[in-house]
Amino acid sequence: MTSTKEEIEVGYDISNEFFRLWLDERMHYTSAVFENENETLEQAQQNKSRILYEFAEVGPDKTVLDIGCGWGANLEYIAKRGAKEVHGITLSTEQYNEINARNIPGVKAWCADYKDFVPPFLYDSLISIEMIDHLCSPAQANKGLAVEIYRKYFTKVAEWVKPGATFGFQAILRNRVPRTRQDIADLKFTADVIFPGGLNPRLEELVMAVNPAWEILELKTRRRDYGKTTGEWLRRLKLHEAEIRERWGNKVYDDYDRYLSTCVRAFANHWSSDVQMKLKKIDI
Repeated sequence: MTSTKEEIEVGYDISNEFFRLWLDERMHYTSAVFENENETLEQAQQNKSRILYEFAEVGPDKTVLDIGCGWGANLEYIAKRGAKEVHGITLSTEQYNEINARNIPGVKAWCADYKDFVPPFLYDSLISIEMIDHLCSPAQANKGLAVEIYRKYFTKVAEWVKPGATFGFQAILRNRVPRTRQDIADLKFTADVIFPGGLNPRLEELVMAVNPAWEILELKTRRRDYGKTTGEWLRRLKLHEAEIRERWGNKVYDDYDRYLSTCVRAFANHWSSDVQMKLKKIDI
């Protein structure tokens, strides 16, 4: 099963103002792409959205759906860059409320589980950024069900698009297993406390799962980019320590300090990575 609405809200519904303190100004909560050493986090997040926009082959005459659209940062980018209609779905009530509060011209969002979503028409393009991490639980992966679960997802969303549609896809990856008990405990804490019910896929699982619905046209890993992204999030979190402790309590600050510190180590030590893929629907 996918992460439940209650589990999603554990990870995303603390407070929009809490996340606004340490994410970038538009609240992207996914890996940025740093194309040079001098770029700000805000610039690098725009790079990420640009790459996925181009992978999905979005344009002024195209309709596009962002699956797991967060607080709407990528929807904003698409709408400003140009698209015929821009839609998004999220399972988080707070994220949905934020999107509506932004009142982005040309954007419509739904608060819904992707399993229950009924598209109003067939889209030209899809984008999904680190949403698939919520589809398979550790227990299901231990039973060998991960590829089957991911394949059902790719097959289902392929039914939402026109023939020959393209898909800009991004996912966090799990790679090597840490060698110390503390590192393993920190990763387990991140999965169980910050993002309960989810598990990052392995790259080979995704490569197998896209078939028979999609062809991989391009693939780029972003381990270093996500390490730099989480490092900047951690730096900004620490700048606001006093305010976070006062407004949301010591546990919230301590949990997110531990989580982001673990992420920085995970990307540095190859326990985790990130991938962007350009997919094209197979129509035979």
